[in-house]
Amino acid sequence: MKTDKNEDKPMEPASDADLQSFYHGTKADLKQGDLIAPGFASNYGKRKLASFVYLTATLDAAVWGAELAWGEGTGRIYTVEPTGPFEDDPNLTDKKFPGNPTKSYRSRSPLRVTGEVMEWHGHPPELLNAMKAHLDRLKELGIEAIED
Repeated sequence: MKTDKNEDKPMEPASDADLQSFYHGTKADLKQGDLIAPGFASNYGKRKLASFVYLTATLDAAVWGAELAWGEGTGRIYTVEPTGPFEDDPNLTDKKFPGNPTKSYRSRSPLRVTGEVMEWHGHPPELLNAMKAHLDRLKELGIEAIED
């Protein structure tokens, strides 16, 4: 279920987002039933404690999450279900992709792992390296990739 950014506003029914399959890309080794919750070091930027967890309804956005997550491990993509309300991810929808074509969301409630996507293909090395270079430039400028 989606909610407005202002927690004091009443929840609105989600469009067809409630009927979607959701993914979470990471390098964490998780198993079915595990919860992905806010309050841990973020995978991005200065690795401050994350106020939100992120999910997407597109495999491509989850691939980016798996490829760009902090750490040396192998990227993993999990199928997840939100345990509470979620909203459009303003890090993408407000700044890069108005209208949320990436179907990217965030929540203050945990995500429950329901499975793992075992076969997926990463982005071409030149595209991945360009994205990493872009994120490095933002970091040098003191711009966080994720804003809470």
